[in-house]
Amino acid sequence: MTNRTPAQQKQHYREYHSQPKQMKERAQRNAARKEMVAKHGKAKLAGKDVDHKIAIRNGGGNGKNLRIRSIKANRGDTR
Repeated sequence: MTNRTPAQQKQHYREYHSQPKQMKERAQRNAARKEMVAKHGKAKLAGKDVDHKIAIRNGGGNGKNLRIRSIKANRGDTR
C-alpha cells in the first residue's frame, strides 16, 4: 500500500463519505441518536454512544435494535 499525501487523504475522505451508501448509513446513525435523545433525554446520552445491536453494515436498522453504551465498550467491540 502506498502512502497518501494529506491532500490525497482529504480527497479520499471526501469521495468516500459522499457515496450514496455512506450517506444513507450516516443518516441512519444520526436518526438513531435523535430517536434515543427524544426517548431518554440528552443528559442520559452525554458521553455515551447509541449502539445498533445488529450493525448497520450487517443489515441492522433502527427501532428495537438500539441501545445506549459507553464509548469504550461500543468502539472496543471486535468486528
